[in-house]
Amino acid sequence: MSELPLAGLKVLDLTIARAGPTAVRLLTDWGADVFKLEPPPSDPGSITGGRHGPDEQNLHRNKRGICLNLKNEAGYEAFLQMVEQVDIFVENFRAPVKAKLKIDYETLSAINPRLIYASISGFGQEGPYSDRAGVDQIVQGMSGLMSITGQKGGEPTRAGIAISDTTAGMFLAQGILLALISRTTSGKGQWVHTSLLEGMLCKLDFQGARYTMRGDIPQTQGNNHPTSFPMGTFKCKDGYINLAAPTDRMWYRFLDAIDDNELRSDPLFSSVRNRMKNKDKLETSMNSVLQKFDVATLVERVNKVGVPCGPIFNVGEAFEDTQAKFLKMTKPAKHRTIGEVNLIRSPINMSAHPHTETFDSAAPDPGEHTAEVLAEFGFVQEQIEELYSVGAVS
Repeated sequence: MSELPLAGLKVLDLTIARAGPTAVRLLTDWGADVFKLEPPPSDPGSITGGRHGPDEQNLHRNKRGICLNLKNEAGYEAFLQMVEQVDIFVENFRAPVKAKLKIDYETLSAINPRLIYASISGFGQEGPYSDRAGVDQIVQGMSGLMSITGQKGGEPTRAGIAISDTTAGMFLAQGILLALISRTTSGKGQWVHTSLLEGMLCKLDFQGARYTMRGDIPQTQGNNHPTSFPMGTFKCKDGYINLAAPTDRMWYRFLDAIDDNELRSDPLFSSVRNRMKNKDKLETSMNSVLQKFDVATLVERVNKVGVPCGPIFNVGEAFEDTQAKFLKMTKPAKHRTIGEVNLIRSPINMSAHPHTETFDSAAPDPGEHTAEVLAEFGFVQEQIEELYSVGAVS
């Protein structure tokens, strides 16, 4: 197997919570050497749980941990020595904190002009909300997402995952990769940044464009698609299925699959326009017709004619399903104290870089690799011992 695409790149990771670590996870999964820098002693409390829990293990795998006190003069000088030698620096502090710690873009890029400085925030680096702390659910509400999520006519509802955190993290990772490509020709680094709000406004996609182009304000539609039907959730004898048959071709193939004449003969459902116009009546009729089918039978019959249809799994069923097992979406990592942990692999597949059977390592404990990492950055043993003695590292 050839060397991973990001092998040889050094990354200083000062991120906390979820959005920033999501960006860094892409880098470390594809070969970058990531140093997770934390203050000593590290605070074990976190919205993502303890370091040995599933959330932080999944976020911080394949990294090495170093505890460095940026408020200590010797610690800060050691940090600057590391900055001189890394390719990427990732942080998610508010602007006043960056300035106070002297880790802002202007300061660090002056030390290392090739540095790609990557930032993630709640609401952007400038503007009236730039100093606000931003967390996932707050931005789910402020982006409009919660207004279109949930049952029709019901209360605003959050997505069941930290969608704004992970979205912003993925966009930041893309920005870092773009900056790396740019650096190959310019020879210079740059400041790459995004925010939870920017990520979610972009993620609204066609729902957002309905407003920006036409002034439409999308509303909650429950599990039904807002502009196509039937495309949603329907009830069978023993559970629910998702079905997408919005075109005439798909609709009549679906009717063939279930061998139904009742829906076929109703003129209210005879065309795309009629089905959309009479969607409430059609939904009721479909739920009645589908009551004679169990989920497994219906999913098999409808997929066989080329119409998208699938069961609704819980999380355990999703990972244990035949296709997910075939794709090997999980793989183990070995932790020095808690043993082997099973984590979720990167969803990116590359023909020249097939996935390994295991992760290189589990998430590090705070400061687990401090001495080892400092030595790699050129600190001799006496210097390392001095940093420990003055409380600059732990």
